[in-house]
Amino acid sequence: MILKVFSLVALLAGFGSAALAAEGKLSIGTEGAYPPWSMADAAGNVTGFDADVGNLLCTKLNMECHFVVQAFDGLIPALKAKRFDVIISGMSITEERKKEINFSVGYAELANMFVVPKTSELAGLKEIDPLLRGLAGKTVGVQTGTTHARFIEKRLPTVNLKTYDTLDNMQIDLATGRIDAAFADASALQDFLAKPDGKDFQFVDVKIQSSFDASLGEGIGVGIAKENTALKAKIDKALCELVADGSVGKASVKWFKIDISRPCN
Repeated sequence: MILKVFSLVALLAGFGSAALAAEGKLSIGTEGAYPPWSMADAAGNVTGFDADVGNLLCTKLNMECHFVVQAFDGLIPALKAKRFDVIISGMSITEERKKEINFSVGYAELANMFVVPKTSELAGLKEIDPLLRGLAGKTVGVQTGTTHARFIEKRLPTVNLKTYDTLDNMQIDLATGRIDAAFADASALQDFLAKPDGKDFQFVDVKIQSSFDASLGEGIGVGIAKENTALKAKIDKALCELVADGSVGKASVKWFKIDISRPCN
């Protein structure tokens, strides 16, 4: 289902906080520039896995979805400012983020990977320790405000870290040789490799799961304001049911070709 975007400007100017609390409506913050998780086109339509999860939730809760596109690093401040009700944007659950907002149960998880030129000495590595050692002194691109940025800062202090506001800008620099490697979840980088600009690049065959380091989070969850405990309880119940009945898995196969759903504990 294609969902129309409500711009942040329109939301602030025309709807206000009363609309956010309107009965039967759920306002969802998402990045809109992180395929295949969340994509917003020029006409204001949001598609992707995040949109499908949002739509599944709204159907389960008998609510109407409205998506608000917001830069990823501004999603948590905007949620705390009550500009929307929840965040659904491929956001990993981390201890640092949990200090500011609550999260639903984790409903998905995907491996994190590096992409490098096929000619790179890193391209043939298959174990994590040699990969981390080999990245020393390299310039690595990540998206601002992500768990990938925190992982590099924590585990690879000798790396020249370069941050980007969008995945597209990072991929442009990778394609033009301004960075030696890019680090993101495998699904997002797969989209780059499928493009003409990605023909001379490949994954390093090392999948880094969140269990490897706490900085990579505890799976993907819905971000919810700390005071909104009633909504969290409803979303947790709905997500567990949607994972259990295969709905989230089916949506993930549609976008990622694999089931990345994460069962409730």
